Amino acid sequence: MARSGIDYGGMMHRAMQGLIAEVLRKIAAEGLPGEHHFFITFDTRDEGVEMADWLRARYPEEMTIVIQHWFDNLVVEDDHFTITLNFGNAPEPLIIPFDSLRTFVDPSVEFGLRFETQDEDDDEDEDEDAEFELDAEDDGDDTPPSGGADVVSLDRWRK
Repeated sequence: MARSGIDYGGMMHRAMQGLIAEVLRKIAAEGLPGEHHFFITFDTRDEGVEMADWLRARYPEEMTIVIQHWFDNLVVEDDHFTITLNFGNAPEPLIIPFDSLRTFVDPSVEFGLRFETQDEDDDEDEDEDAEFELDAEDDGDDTPPSGGADVVSLDRWRK
């Protein structure tokens, strides 16, 4: 049966992905201004995610990257971005589809987006819903460990 109506959830999801793409394009062209930095969590199981086998073995479901001090080759396409990050002095390229994103946080301005998806076995509604989240709670420690890209916990931004 064909669905009727307006898919606000899907439209919001695509708009939020577009916002992230616009931010990343600006960073690729101009670099990170001021204290801005990003924690980006994505589902490593999603189709289109490309990463080194050793990283996938270490993060088989979800991974959070930090874009802050060192990154290279940031290229933003319509449906994904590519970036090279340093993992323990080993530069590794990543390809991350926007559909695989789960969270995007810029703690320098207490801004966060969370993408929520419904289980695929939900026969009634398989559309992805997106939720905007802005959490003003801050414990003052948003400095990731040094050494390039790190996987961090985002629990303080989750509700």
